[in-house]
Formats: sequence, structure tokens, C-alpha cells
Amino acid sequence: MLGTNNIHPMEELKGHLLQILKVIPPRTDIYYLDYPVHSNGGDLLIMKGTEAFFRDNHINVLARYSILDCPLSLKVPEGITIVLHGGGNFGDLYPAHQKLRERMIAQHPNHRIVILPQTMFYKSDIELKKTAQVFSRHKDVHFFVRDTLSYEIASKEFQQTNVYLSPDMAHQLWPLKSKSQPVAEMLYFFRKDIEKTQNQVQYESISGPKDTFKDWETLYNRVDRKIIRMISSRLKSGKGNALARWLWYKYSDRMVHTAVKEFNKYKIVTTSRLHGHILACLLDQPNILLDNSYGKNSNYYTAWTRNNPVGRLEAGQTSTYNQSTKAGKGSGAVVLSDGAAL
Repeated sequence: MLGTNNIHPMEELKGHLLQILKVIPPRTDIYYLDYPVHSNGGDLLIMKGTEAFFRDNHINVLARYSILDCPLSLKVPEGITIVLHGGGNFGDLYPAHQKLRERMIAQHPNHRIVILPQTMFYKSDIELKKTAQVFSRHKDVHFFVRDTLSYEIASKEFQQTNVYLSPDMAHQLWPLKSKSQPVAEMLYFFRKDIEKTQNQVQYESISGPKDTFKDWETLYNRVDRKIIRMISSRLKSGKGNALARWLWYKYSDRMVHTAVKEFNKYKIVTTSRLHGHILACLLDQPNILLDNSYGKNSNYYTAWTRNNPVGRLEAGQTSTYNQSTKAGKGSGAVVLSDGAAL
């Protein structure tokens, strides 16, 4: 399906990411921090999109640290830009990641710091004000956010910070290539964590015995989880970090391949996972998006993906868009760290 000027809507979203080059120009030397080491495929899609963006735009990654192995007092050489992973964990729901961001800002007042596209959410206004105080002391923080509500909050509260509206980094992976054809009708890809909603519960209550329900945690098996624990343990211990990091990047390629393969089995995906929606869109796969507990999904849809006819937000939520169920699969290829097409 084509958007304005005969450009596919997903290609347009990928093009929006180029604004990041205004603050991280090509050939910039960076430290990339807070990359994910877990089985949440959404974060892995963001990581793979981020690394693809770095490669495609000749950005030099001199060091990588996850939350597991990032030193409490990381010494970043002068002139290096600190780039923090994007996602949906900015705020007080996931304090460990927020503390890492704030620590980097406090410890590096003379470095440029870039936070890749995030969704903001605070339960506590007090915690929001505390974060704003940390940001206010730094004059070169560039904060990319994924929806207009986050943009409004960040612009109001972080007045010394450069704030930009941007789609998610996973869009850099467009288009994902698929050779397989669907063999089943519907996949229900539903979250099982603190962002689950009653609307999702209603879907589950009326489901039939043959309906397929999955989430990131059920998409991967016991062996996957064991390997993740092993790699995590190595990173935490500080022993053989370079090897553990290399293994994780290779293994996470496999995990993303697994998600793509699973989605390709179905004609339609109904999901309460934002990256269930984004992955389906990357595959040009018809999908229905349910909101999460605090509006992240509907806000993102309204800001970015509502013009993509393969996806729609479920009726009765923040906004709606007509779904087309006759979209074809993506025809391009994406190279992961293993050099294979996704």
C-alpha cells in the first residue's frame, strides 16, 4: 500500500528517523548504552533497528553496555556522544533503566547525550519532577519521543532539553523479507505483564480452544531462556564481557528470526503489544492493535501508523482506521549482525 507521493507509509516512517542525524551526524563516535538482554522481542526489534541505523549511516559504535554490565561510574572519553537505547521504559514503571539514564546525564555534564525514541509514563508527579531536575542541569541532552503526549510532557517539564518527535527505531528494519505463506487465520499476541488491560481479558474469555495465544515469553522456549540467563550472568560478573556481548548479538538475531517466522504463519495478528503491531507492519501483515494500560499503543498509532492500511486500532479506543486485509508481504531484506536476511 502506498502513502503520499507513492511512498509506502512504512518507508515514510523510516525516513523520519533521518532527523536523528542532525544530532548524531555520520562518522560520529558513540557509546551505545542500555541495549536489552532479555526475551522481550519488542526491545530486540528496537535494538536491531538501532544497530541497522548506525550501520546505514556510518555511525561508529566504540563501546556497548547493557544495564547488566554498565559500570556505576562509566568514564566516557571527551568528544564521544552517549546514545541511550529507545523503547517504552522512560518513567517510573521501570526504575532501573531510568536510573541509568539519569546517572549518565549527571556524570557527564560536558558530553552530548542522545536518548533514542521513547514513550514517557509517570505514575508519580514527584518522580517526574525529580527527573526534570536532573535533565535541567545538562545543556546538551537530545530526547526523542514516540508520541505527541510524551512530546507535550517532555517539552513542558524538560525545558533545557532538546525534544523531538520520532517513530520507533524498529522502523529502520523496513522492509522485512518473507518467503513463506500463512497457514492459519489469527494469532492473538497478548502481553501478560503490568500493561495488560481488561479489554484484552475480554478477548481471552471468549476465545475458543483452537485459538492461538502467544507473547514474547511464550514465543521462546526453555533453551532460549537458559541461554539468556547464562549470557546475563556472564555480563553481570564482568568476566568475558566482549565474548558474552558477541554471543548475545548473534543469539538475539536468532530470536528475531523466530518471531518473524511465527508471525508469518498467520493471515492476521491481533495484539496488545506495540511491537507486535510494528512487526506485523514491517511484514506488511494485516493486524489489529489493542491499547495497553496507559495509552502507549493508541498514542503511537495515532502519531505514526494510522495511515498504514494493513493495521487498525480496535474500535472504541482512542482512534480508528480502516483495515485492509489484502496487503502483500514485504519484498526487501534486512541484514542482522549475522549477515542473514531477516
